[in-house]
Amino acid sequence: MSAPSAAELSALVAKSDGDLVLVGCGKMGSALLTGWLDAGLPAERVLLIDPYQEPLKGFIARGCRYAATLQDASPQDAKPARAPLMMMLAVKPQMMAGVLASAAELAGADTLILSIAAGIGMDRYQAAFGSHANIVRLMPNTPSAIGHGITGAYPSASVSAGQRDLTEALLGASGPLIWLDDEALMHAVTAISGSGPAYVFHMIEAMSQAGQDLGLSAEMAHKLAEATVAGAGQLAIRSDESPAQLRKNVTSPKGTTEAGLAVLMGEDARGTAGLGELIGKTAKAAYDRSVELAG
Repeated sequence: MSAPSAAELSALVAKSDGDLVLVGCGKMGSALLTGWLDAGLPAERVLLIDPYQEPLKGFIARGCRYAATLQDASPQDAKPARAPLMMMLAVKPQMMAGVLASAAELAGADTLILSIAAGIGMDRYQAAFGSHANIVRLMPNTPSAIGHGITGAYPSASVSAGQRDLTEALLGASGPLIWLDDEALMHAVTAISGSGPAYVFHMIEAMSQAGQDLGLSAEMAHKLAEATVAGAGQLAIRSDESPAQLRKNVTSPKGTTEAGLAVLMGEDARGTAGLGELIGKTAKAAYDRSVELAG
């Protein structure tokens, strides 16, 4: 789906009362919040829950409200007058156990619960919030901060059509969203798109270092590497041709690209593993770790 306009996002949120609560505002939480605010989400509707206020001063200056803990946002002697419209859990998986009980105190029966924690299964959220809670597991990635992310999403059975719309609007502000019908596929999404930006950043590092080894300055090699990766990615997105065909389009017989690909694809006489095999092993390691975190 295309990103909603500022007016569309604001109108969707304005239809309902209640805050949009962001629990944890680290790198990914900040990336998503930046996308929301830039798309027109009213900052005064956002409540940030994070023990570290200093890094959030920019968001607070834009109008977001702040509390250091969930207990500060949820008085122990009474439920809030208005339950949150949406609560996003954006803490690390290792911290989730300490968050769920307090989050459940703050949430209402109609609150949409979004979680971006890798490896935490739906059963753990339903144990905390109730079997009929409205929960969507999400796996976004860090390019969400500049509107070029992508998110995999798996909903509980209780999530309404309107809550799906709200999820799509919030995540669509940062890039496309893909709904999954099998929770087990979240591990694969984590391994490919969730962890994938780090793989690409390392490729830029490697290309930049290779350029320097061949005589380029560090600045020139870095610019060439990052622009090449970014441009190739945009071409793949916009082209109707497959990545395999785009690769072939660049590869002239007996030319420089063919010589380089022979090494990269493991087809030369050196006997090295090709990039395909290496990426496969990389993704499987991330997948296995996601399964391990799920316990």
